[in-house]
Amino acid sequence: MEEIRIEIKRVRPQAAPLALPAYMTEGSAGMDLCADIDGDLRLAPLERTLIPTGIAVALPMGFEAQIRPRSGLALKQGLTMVNSPGTIDADYRGEIQLIAINLGQEPVVIARGQRIAQMVVQRVVKARWHEVSELPVSDRQEGGFGHTDTTVQGFKGSKVQGS
Repeated sequence: MEEIRIEIKRVRPQAAPLALPAYMTEGSAGMDLCADIDGDLRLAPLERTLIPTGIAVALPMGFEAQIRPRSGLALKQGLTMVNSPGTIDADYRGEIQLIAINLGQEPVVIARGQRIAQMVVQRVVKARWHEVSELPVSDRQEGGFGHTDTTVQGFKGSKVQGS
């Protein structure tokens, strides 16, 4: 597996240090991110908040970091990230902060140092547009929104046959 070197900075080094992002298993794609908050944070149902992580990074050009929810917290408590996946660009040097929302039916309590999200580092490919008057033909063409279902009812065209 390829590895890259990424510079990381603690934003509040005077505070009790939290764990740096870390892979929890050998096969993990994402590194867990911790909440860098002073005390417990109570998040009511449907409430959202910005949670600092206490770190800033310098990603190499050609890479991004994607921020995703932790599946266990999403399933058990309804805690997820609003803009998932969130993107940390290679030229961003500020603190990584997480936009969390409680989609559960009960309040969620987040503690200092709790692992609340994952960060996945990915390569980025830049697109260069080439405007044309017609696009190449494909088997799918304009089929979307359930086009492969046997029958899709209630939408423009009423019935769509698919494979």
